[in-house]
Amino acid sequence: MTASTAGTPPERSLARTGGKLRAWFSKPANVILLLFCIALIVLTLYPLFSMLSEMFLVHSPERSMVRKMGLKVGDFTTVHFDKLLFTLDDGIGGDFTTSNSWINFYQPLLNTLLVSVSASAIAILFGGVVAFLITRTNISCKKFISGVFVFPYIMPSWTLATFWQTFFKNTQIGLGTSNGIMASVFGVYMPEWFVYGPFPIALVLGLHYAPFAYILIGGILRNMDANLEEAATILKTGRSRIIRKITLPIVKPAMLSTLLLVFASSMSAYSVPVFLGNPVRYYTLSTKMKSMMDTYPGQAYIMVAVMIIFGVGILLINQKVTNSRKQFTTVTGKSGQVSLIDLNAGKRIIAAVLVIILLMVAVVPLVTFALESVIIKAGDYSLSNMTLDFWLGKGLTYLDQGDDTGILLSAKVWKALGYSLLLAVSCALIAGTCGVLIGYGVARRRGSRLANWVNNLSFFPYLMPSLAFGAIYLSMSSKLSVPLGLGVLILAGSIKYMPFATRSGVSAMLQLSGEIEEAAVITGVSWWKRMLRVIFPIQKSSFLSGYLLPMVSCMRELSLFVLLVPTSNTILTTMLMQYSEKGWAQFGNAINLLIIVVVLLINFVVNKLTGASIDKGVGG
Repeated sequence: MTASTAGTPPERSLARTGGKLRAWFSKPANVILLLFCIALIVLTLYPLFSMLSEMFLVHSPERSMVRKMGLKVGDFTTVHFDKLLFTLDDGIGGDFTTSNSWINFYQPLLNTLLVSVSASAIAILFGGVVAFLITRTNISCKKFISGVFVFPYIMPSWTLATFWQTFFKNTQIGLGTSNGIMASVFGVYMPEWFVYGPFPIALVLGLHYAPFAYILIGGILRNMDANLEEAATILKTGRSRIIRKITLPIVKPAMLSTLLLVFASSMSAYSVPVFLGNPVRYYTLSTKMKSMMDTYPGQAYIMVAVMIIFGVGILLINQKVTNSRKQFTTVTGKSGQVSLIDLNAGKRIIAAVLVIILLMVAVVPLVTFALESVIIKAGDYSLSNMTLDFWLGKGLTYLDQGDDTGILLSAKVWKALGYSLLLAVSCALIAGTCGVLIGYGVARRRGSRLANWVNNLSFFPYLMPSLAFGAIYLSMSSKLSVPLGLGVLILAGSIKYMPFATRSGVSAMLQLSGEIEEAAVITGVSWWKRMLRVIFPIQKSSFLSGYLLPMVSCMRELSLFVLLVPTSNTILTTMLMQYSEKGWAQFGNAINLLIIVVVLLINFVVNKLTGASIDKGVGG
């Protein structure tokens, strides 16, 4: 009997399978996607299903409501759905518009959709147009416009809402309001629709999120191969046709990513609808959800699920478009100098209009915060009523704040600033690096089932409202007996803001031609060197945006961390909330201004060290 050199059929089959596995794992993109798929299932799907299960459970505040049904806390029930979705009359002869379902769900849902769609349109239109003007025209004041345009995003959205309310409110509208600057100084009383309701909410959210469109769309316009447009120009193609047939299709992935981010953000926005909607009883799903979380948590979690469903719907549309066979490659081994559109005299007129708008939404609020931080008595702007004691003083008695000192001399403030910086930088490094790797894997394995899974899973955290996401991680910490601390905050922040980095990484990699990396592979360059010396330098602007956006978000985040911080003085935003709740408006405005200044300084340092900044996706 002779030994077989070929082996038995099972052995040959096993050898082929082993060879396929070795070949599969030899590709870095496959390994990256597999690892992130496992990690994201644990960190996103588990919290998601944990939250969804709360819709079917009886919670402690609901005991009296279900007691007559024989239910106790923790029991399975569908009564929350009946109460919120199917109570179509008020029980006393009224119509649908007076029912519990209309008041608590259907009307807030319609309000939310109106605000979200409007905010998305404003953000894409405003941010996209400005990005085009900066990258494709000879408009004046490019550096100023490019640098200041990101201010509305650096500032918390509720500060813009507060500024809008402070500037335009008057005693003729709203509930419990007083005269603002326009009414008290200029005698102009703005109508209710202008000050409160869907118009200001959508406008403030649109302006706040317009930098998304500006950075993502502008980054692609800045890095795209200029030969594409130059060739069309040589062939005597009209400028409008070039924009419609070449430019717009190329920026489609960035526009869809912006739509996805802004719509999901607007649906879960809480602070802006509270400031600009509650005074006239204009409620959205987020404000209703927050108000019902303490009394009817089961119904509140149904609202959270509805927000997630809408976000997933847009995500699927985005996936269908970007995963089609259409190519969005815009960066290759060739490049050219694009011919800027000559606006003639219009370059100064358009620049002047943009500068005025940006001054009103970005600079004037900062001036207002600075003034409000030095005024002793609200409403009096005379020099005799101003003091720097809220910044540099000791032993103040204006606000009966006890032993607290001016914020620049307060050890508590400096400690909170240190924790905020450590939290923001840690989240940015983790989320940004994950975003680059996920972007690489998704782009290189584009269209595969694993790539689609990781791409979708990486965005799930953003579909969850920040308050609910924080509550989920609080619950997870208690179940796992993990003490609350900076580690839990970093984990929650990194997962929550990973979509920023992921969207930036995917958009950047989708426009990067595979030929560039293939050339490095042929010369024997390892994967790590290809990433560090070839891919990252080419798309540095877009990738660094993926680091800076999470950092900015963490520095000004409140809703996500308010349930997770051990004490209210742990980070600056929770300290700001504490001062605001106590009525210490001067200290609140000072800390708000401090947060903005710190973020701007970090952006400036990053710009000087790397040549990139949060607005460098466009340049100027």
